[in-house]
Amino acid sequence: QGEIKSVHRKLQPTYEERLTWAPGDGNGLQVHDLKNFSVGGLNCWENWMPLPRATLYGLGENLHIAVWPGSDYNTADITRFIARESRSFVVSVSSLMSKTDFPDDTPHLKAILENCPETLANGGSCIAGPDGEWILPPVIDKEGLITTTIDFNRVLEERQNFDPVGHYSRPDVTKLSVNRERQSTIEIKD
Repeated sequence: QGEIKSVHRKLQPTYEERLTWAPGDGNGLQVHDLKNFSVGGLNCWENWMPLPRATLYGLGENLHIAVWPGSDYNTADITRFIARESRSFVVSVSSLMSKTDFPDDTPHLKAILENCPETLANGGSCIAGPDGEWILPPVIDKEGLITTTIDFNRVLEERQNFDPVGHYSRPDVTKLSVNRERQSTIEIKD
């Protein structure tokens, strides 16, 4: 087990998240070693943000974990796109949520459920290979553990043709600057 480098704070809270969470910072844009893989991840709509994705690619990510609140609407297109763009494996992790999942003591439960569909989140967990093709297409309306074996060599095979941060990167033309300082409202100088 390796040392945890930092905790990822979501860069931009979405919708109601802004009531609880402040915007994160670049400190959590890290990758972590897992056998042959360099694992990185983003949360929800961060996966749609090209520059944080490019940061993880530049750090050597070749296994991307995309965490979603629960819908194939979110996972179906972007999972394959990230895989093809990065020439990495992408695992999208999503959840199910139905009306019956709300605890009976939820404040204002009747008002919440009044116009609510039976299914609020249909899942959509899936896995795409570094060629952008499905290893496991989105799993809809089914709870369970999904597993498969992935072959690291597939990353190397796909990157031999196109490596977005290797032979196709052109740092003499474009570069990305990333601020990984923890942000704070104070700066103390002694």
